[in-house]
Amino acid sequence: MLTVFIEAADDAPALGGTLASLVSGAVEGLVRDVVVLDAGLDAGTRKVADHAGCRVAPAGDLAAVVAGAKGEWILLIEAGARLSSDWIEDVQAHVAEVEGGTRTPHAARFSRAKRDRPGFFARFGQKRTALAEALLLPKAQAVGLSKASQSLETMGRGVAATRLEATIRPAGKG
Repeated sequence: MLTVFIEAADDAPALGGTLASLVSGAVEGLVRDVVVLDAGLDAGTRKVADHAGCRVAPAGDLAAVVAGAKGEWILLIEAGARLSSDWIEDVQAHVAEVEGGTRTPHAARFSRAKRDRPGFFARFGQKRTALAEALLLPKAQAVGLSKASQSLETMGRGVAATRLEATIRPAGKG
C-alpha cells in the first residue's frame, strides 16, 4: 500500500530513528517497502538500511526508482524525522477516503509536533525544507513529480497538500 522514500547520507542515528518510527506501519501491513536513496551513504548508514530490510537505490535516477515503487502511495520523509504513534490511523483514513471515492487523490502532510512549531518571529529567519512535515502522495503524482526532480526535496516543493492530524518531529529536533 505505501512505499517510503528516505534520502540519506552519512547519519546512521538519524536514519535509524526514522526507520524505528515506521516499524508499527510495517507490522500493520501499511508499509510495503522502504527505499533509501543513496546521497553519499557511509558504511554505517548503509548497514542500518540493510539490517532494516530497506532497498538502497542510487539517488541519481529518481524517476526510475519512484516508478518502480511497490506501493500505490508514496511517503517522502527526511532522515531523522520521526512520526508519532498515531500516524497509521491518519494515513489509512486519508487513503480510504480516496479509495472509497469520497475524495480525489491528493497529497497530504503531517502536522508538526506542538513543541516543534516555530514562533511567529522565528518563521521569518527559518529555512524551511519541503519535507519538514513529510509528504504523502498518490503514486501517479509522485511519478510525475520525479521526472522533473533531482532529489526528494525538489520533488516536495510547491506541492499543495492537506494537513493530517498525526504529528511529526522534523529532523534535527530532539
